[in-house]
Amino acid sequence: MKSEFTLTIYSEDQIRLITKLSSMFLRKQIQILSLNMSICEIENMYRHTIVVNETLDQVINLVAQIEKIIEVFICYYHLNEEIVFRQLVLFKIPTAVFVSNLNMEFMLRENDLKIADIQKEYTILEAVGTDDEIVGLTEKLYPLGLIEFVKSSRIALGKCKEGFCIEM
Repeated sequence: MKSEFTLTIYSEDQIRLITKLSSMFLRKQIQILSLNMSICEIENMYRHTIVVNETLDQVINLVAQIEKIIEVFICYYHLNEEIVFRQLVLFKIPTAVFVSNLNMEFMLRENDLKIADIQKEYTILEAVGTDDEIVGLTEKLYPLGLIEFVKSSRIALGKCKEGFCIEM
């Protein structure tokens, strides 16, 4: 049965690794749901966070192949309940909604929305949450005239005391 897994890869070289990973995922016909690359706590290393929806056997096989890539220091995987993860989303809605909708202040507080920018024609709101929370918030904002939105890729940390969370 397929589940959502978050792969965390530590590497020294992010440019060549992306090329190798994309060809590997293409060959295996694995869809990447989210991809994030950033610097990390280790000097001269990068953290790559990749979210996939696959079977455990497929993920174990994939992690073993990723670890064979020269640029990869270590790769590990977790289910959602084994990590803390978040995404950032920006919503653009008409500024007029704040004048015409008396419940907007309540909606901002209830959903922990922050105002990132206010213009005459539109207001940009910012929220942080899980994918399900963001989907629910998007559904609430559509009736208010949602102009556009953008969601970041997932960032995640394992629920363990060490930096590398490899104990399964």
